[in-house]
Amino acid sequence: MGTDVIVVGLGSMGAATAHQLASRGIRVVGVDRYTPPHTNGAHAGGSRIIRLAYAEGAAYVPLLRRAYELWAEIEQASGADLLTPTGGLMLGRPNSSTVAGALASARIHGLAHELLDAAEIRRRFPVFAPDDDEVGVYEEVAGFVRPEATVGTLLDLAGRAGADLRYGVRVTGWSAGPGGVTVRADEGELTAARLVLCPGAGAGELIADLNIPLRVERRVQHFWPVTDTGFALGRCPIWLWESAAGAVAYGFPGAEPAAGSGHRGLVVKTGVHVDPAGVPRSDLGPAEPAEAGRAAELLAPLLPAVASAGQPDGTPCLYTLTPDEHFVVGRHPRHEAVTVAAGFSGHGFKFVPVIGEIVADLAQHGATRHDIDLFAPNRFEVPA
Repeated sequence: MGTDVIVVGLGSMGAATAHQLASRGIRVVGVDRYTPPHTNGAHAGGSRIIRLAYAEGAAYVPLLRRAYELWAEIEQASGADLLTPTGGLMLGRPNSSTVAGALASARIHGLAHELLDAAEIRRRFPVFAPDDDEVGVYEEVAGFVRPEATVGTLLDLAGRAGADLRYGVRVTGWSAGPGGVTVRADEGELTAARLVLCPGAGAGELIADLNIPLRVERRVQHFWPVTDTGFALGRCPIWLWESAAGAVAYGFPGAEPAAGSGHRGLVVKTGVHVDPAGVPRSDLGPAEPAEAGRAAELLAPLLPAVASAGQPDGTPCLYTLTPDEHFVVGRHPRHEAVTVAAGFSGHGFKFVPVIGEIVADLAQHGATRHDIDLFAPNRFEVPA
């Protein structure tokens, strides 16, 4: 029996795509150089934010609405606990992109939200110390999803639906022609009618012919020991904050510390999405004290209890960023049998189920009902 679709890369988007295709009765072979879930890409760290009032652009909101539906379907099909609502707070000055963008998305799409001044933020969520001229957009439906658990769940569902999933397979190249596609790997060649590329941080090699100026950057997620119960789940929302200096940070409610850690309070996870003074790195080496020190410096104005909590643990991950920080999702402009999903720019995980649906649509039918014009793979091409 022949293969309909090869999926290269079985991390976040590849796992979702393999699950979608296999559940539709498509004959799928999925390959990955590692064994997902793993710590070699973007999906490590235990949690990722999900929200509807999307500062990155109102065009994302319909996709997020569908993503929420699909998250619920995956939980129902698997019995896994993947999405936890916590409420979400987008903080900054009124003209910051984090606040203004979230507010615009909420108003354009009629999303339930509140606009809180600094005094109200401090009253409702005392762990935050916004400046008097800062505000927050609050939405009840925001929360977090669990990346490693999600990837594992999707791969399990894909395998149960008939997908042939192969790990430890390093892909070195591919070609496409009238007769289908060929994938070159260390263990030999694979052939199929169609190909899906979900290469994560390896996109620069596998979609080099698209000439997308991707960059891979290291980000460290820090886990701070705190004693203030105001950080507890149910009392603290997920949050994003844009400082006056242009730093963009995010974080989560506190969780119980790992067994054997010696800490009796809570552990609060934070990350920095944009550091104006940061030095770009693309390695996955261990987190360093200097990185924690820089994070504490950035967080101190908003979260003094976190910034003074002591040396945190750190988990690095890799962002694969496009110049405009929008995704790359679509059919290859020169190969109709090839679909690409890459460049998720540090904000893609919440979309995992709907990206899987979109990419499966494109591989199966060559089109999707979702509006993905924003993500066109050829948008960076320079006219001859």
